[in-house]
Amino acid sequence: MGRIRPDPVLVQAVIAGALSFAHLHDLAAAAGQDGWKAWAYPISVDLLLVAAWRRLRNDGSSRLAWCWFVIALVASLGANVATAGFLDLRHPPAWLRFGIAGWPALAFLGGTLLAHTRNAAEAADPAPPVDVTPAPAPVPAPVPAAEPADDPTELNAVDLPAAEPPAEPSQLAPAPAPVPAALVAHARKVADEHHARTGEQIDADTLRARLGVPSQLAGAIAAQLA
Repeated sequence: MGRIRPDPVLVQAVIAGALSFAHLHDLAAAAGQDGWKAWAYPISVDLLLVAAWRRLRNDGSSRLAWCWFVIALVASLGANVATAGFLDLRHPPAWLRFGIAGWPALAFLGGTLLAHTRNAAEAADPAPPVDVTPAPAPVPAPVPAAEPADDPTELNAVDLPAAEPPAEPSQLAPAPAPVPAALVAHARKVADEHHARTGEQIDADTLRARLGVPSQLAGAIAAQLA
């Protein structure tokens, strides 16, 4: 086994995170949030900060993500500065109590908007509805019954209608539904974004999950993108 080398950046991040966590806890406790509630405030602030940063990294720059990233960053920095002696935490001002008490509702609103609001690319180019109903299979024509002859010995192959050959499997299988050009263009954007983020070509299962289409249609789109 190789030797474990400490990462200075990781050590610095752990130290900074612990100090910020403690400052947020002290500020919440000074504002009247005692017990487990004081420990929940730094978790809420850090989670909102991480959610906003993840939205910026995955979906690009947007006003929504930047807005909540700045709000969470101000809450974290404000707690660090407030515990440095700029506020009398033994007699906290009314506006501090008001802000600490209203933070849970604000953080819940920000997390909900970050998780359930579509990004700009999805809002500008929504995928059109696709008709995936398979075409009906052709029904073989019925064979007419031969009229009985007076003498069975005189019945020959000319009197009987020629039997139709059995239909090939390709004729009975439903024809694949055509893929609209707009859906192919949208799928190509999704595939390019996946390749830019992961460095790998998107597969049919991932394409089906991102577009919300059946597996057969996802395979047809993936074949056109290859």
